[in-house]
Amino acid sequence: MTRVRRGYIARRRRRKIHLFASSFRGAHSRLTRTATQQKIRALVSSHKDRGRKKRDFRRLWITRINAVTRENGVPYSQLIHHMRKRQLLLNRKILAQIAISNRNCLYMISNDITK
Repeated sequence: MTRVRRGYIARRRRRKIHLFASSFRGAHSRLTRTATQQKIRALVSSHKDRGRKKRDFRRLWITRINAVTRENGVPYSQLIHHMRKRQLLLNRKILAQIAISNRNCLYMISNDITK
């Protein structure tokens, strides 16, 4: 019986997996089955960490704002409360940038809002 040559589809699929997993360590980059499992795991982690990144940055911004406003005698929670009361629309990212680049401006904003 003559030998049957297989098609290229499975080889193409495996090559795609190996290209994705080429930076993994050890067998995770060489063996197809473990590379497939690690690929799934990596994609799950990247999906999860995209949401995590947003949380982490929000925490960082809040910490920066709080550090600067506490020096002025107004804690973060009161600053946000008064901003909501006055319907002042500045998000935490912008406030954190102001806190880093120009503290006096944030002092003026907090003094103006709390009075």
